[in-house]
Amino acid sequence: MISTMFSRSTPPVFSTLLGAALLAACTVGPDYSGAPQVATDAAHAQGFVRTPATGMVSTRAPSQWWLALNDPQLNALIDAALAHNPDVHAAQARLREARAQLQHSKANGMPTASFDAAALRTRSPDVSSLTSSQDGSSGSSGRGPLSLYTAGFDASWEIDLFGGTRRAVEAASAEADAVDADLADTQVSLAAEVAQAYIDLRDEQHRLQLAQQSADLEQQMLTLTQQRRAGGTAADVDVERLTTQVENTRATLTPLDQQVTESLDQLAVLTGQAPGALDSALSALREMPALPASVQVGDPGSMLQQRPDVRAAERRLASNNAQIGEQTANFFPKVTLLGDIGFSAADPGHLVRKSNFSWLGVPYLQWNILDFGRTLSSVHSAQASRDEADAKYTKAVLGALQDANTSLSRYGHQREHLVTLQKVQASADRSATLTRQRYRAGASSLIDLLDTQRTQFSAQQNVVAGQAELLKDFVSLQKSLGLGWQLNG
Repeated sequence: MISTMFSRSTPPVFSTLLGAALLAACTVGPDYSGAPQVATDAAHAQGFVRTPATGMVSTRAPSQWWLALNDPQLNALIDAALAHNPDVHAAQARLREARAQLQHSKANGMPTASFDAAALRTRSPDVSSLTSSQDGSSGSSGRGPLSLYTAGFDASWEIDLFGGTRRAVEAASAEADAVDADLADTQVSLAAEVAQAYIDLRDEQHRLQLAQQSADLEQQMLTLTQQRRAGGTAADVDVERLTTQVENTRATLTPLDQQVTESLDQLAVLTGQAPGALDSALSALREMPALPASVQVGDPGSMLQQRPDVRAAERRLASNNAQIGEQTANFFPKVTLLGDIGFSAADPGHLVRKSNFSWLGVPYLQWNILDFGRTLSSVHSAQASRDEADAKYTKAVLGALQDANTSLSRYGHQREHLVTLQKVQASADRSATLTRQRYRAGASSLIDLLDTQRTQFSAQQNVVAGQAELLKDFVSLQKSLGLGWQLNG
């Protein structure tokens, strides 16, 4: 059919080029039609199954969720981590590599050209002189050296008849998008890790302060009891009981202090600094971040769109699908256009004369018709990789839905648990105050006082730990929603 478009006067070279251009519209392999539908009802629901009844807003949450906690130090730490953390730098390098591979794949579809030049000088023996020396006769002394100068350009272009190169570009482009999503996923995980380490630090500092205050109060009571024993109004057993209580409380100080040091070092490393670099900035006790009055969670559909791991899985599915066509193109012939123009002369001054010009143009056909199943096995391998990527995408979607619902449920239950802990603390504070008053008046025993103080201290510690746990559940919720990544240029 193509041959009917050309007249007999059409030059063969132009006929070849035009025919190749028409054939190049053919692209073998399956076209990518998008990711499969996974958990359709859950993914397109108006809200999450495990959303708490109160304190939640269905609007889409902002990416920089940590700003809602109103803690300038936390904001600065996360910004520093996103800018200087080695994991982010490694992910950025992988992205640059993937984009370079994409440019390389695009360049494979373009012609290649090169310039070459040479200067040759040689001398050959005189045949007549060699013959004369053998029969004893005299001959000439030989021929002088010969010179040859050449310069030229040559070019080649493999025509993408069946779309193998185009499929390779499609695969490389999708893989670059996947690596871009990997970088975003690294940023999401890093922001959450920094926030949780910061909350741990503030939690440990507050519990250390409570333990120190409790130890100081118990020491005062011990001193008072020792004075009462000296006056004959307290027994030795009372002194020993208080001494045990003081030492038990002091025993909690060292592990808490060690935990504070570990959190400081963790934050320093996360922000790309050496351990100890943040001691002066973060050692002072400060309040823990304040949770917002309501939490924005959006809906499952928006969550799946913004989670980088889901986007990366979808892009790798597209890449593996394109690789099937890239391998399928090897079943068909390849046509390469070869061309060369050049000049050659014995004298460099005559090199560019018209009489010394030469050219060559030829289409080169190559078809591997017998490869004993190599191409077929490559196609089957690409199809299996596509099926694996399909399964991984399904797993990523289901895992994201589970992650978000679990985080929502945990956040809601922890908030209720914290309310209970605060009620327990309020009751323990009132009981400790009343018992202390009765003890000073001589109406309660030392054992009663120690019991109420132990209960009060435990309740205070539990409230601080509960507040920290609720904050970390908030952070985990933001991570499960796929928030915290930035656009990468």
